[in-house]
Amino acid sequence: MADYILETKNLGISFGGLKAAQDVNIRIKKNQIYGLIGPNGAGKTTIFNLLTGVYKPTTGTFFLDGENLCGLSQDKINHKGIARTFQNIRLFNNMTVIRNVMVGLHSQPDNPSTVWDAIFRFPRHFRAERLMRERAKELLRIFDLEEERNNLACNLPYGKQRKLEIARALATEPKLLLLDEPAAGMNPHETEDLEKTIRFIRDHFDMTILLIEHDMKFVSGLCDSITVLNFGTVLAEGKTKETLRDPEVIRAYIGG
Repeated sequence: MADYILETKNLGISFGGLKAAQDVNIRIKKNQIYGLIGPNGAGKTTIFNLLTGVYKPTTGTFFLDGENLCGLSQDKINHKGIARTFQNIRLFNNMTVIRNVMVGLHSQPDNPSTVWDAIFRFPRHFRAERLMRERAKELLRIFDLEEERNNLACNLPYGKQRKLEIARALATEPKLLLLDEPAAGMNPHETEDLEKTIRFIRDHFDMTILLIEHDMKFVSGLCDSITVLNFGTVLAEGKTKETLRDPEVIRAYIGG
């Protein structure tokens, strides 16, 4: 078994002559809550896009639970066990809350129902739908969203939309969950609630979580370890509180 659930080796990508990320080495152990931080433009979301197949690396590679996933499509990487949320929430706004979660369940390769089952209304389709609906309700219950299940996603308040996006990502049964600025736009009460939710996800789902975040209080209170990026390269890494006190990290954030 691999020592690390996620390991990147000299991961990088260039757009023309611009090196958006280079020689990024990150190692995350199973069940860690790990932070990827840095100033705006440091390359954090670029790394997420590389890990999820949005971009193909121009240098290096990465492994999930010891398996090399470099170069695979977004769908295949998701099926292998990496799911993500986005800085700007991406829900199916005109679908119900429960249908949003069922989209994640439908994407699973072991889904017993096929397109032909749905078109011809075979009994297997209805059985699969019933099972997925029950599973979706279980996930919504965890996030205190079950009572909202028949509402349109666009009618949820901001904090609940964030939770719904996480629930949909969890529906794909990932090994590694990537959260892109999950606390962005939240008030202090919502942020505190989110911190408890992320800890619960880690413990209840036996999950490893990698998150991008600008709220340093949130990062300090939640993350076991962090990697700090600056100009697309690793500036520092280590235990969260120690790394945040690094003079080079402080200088990168405040300048001078």
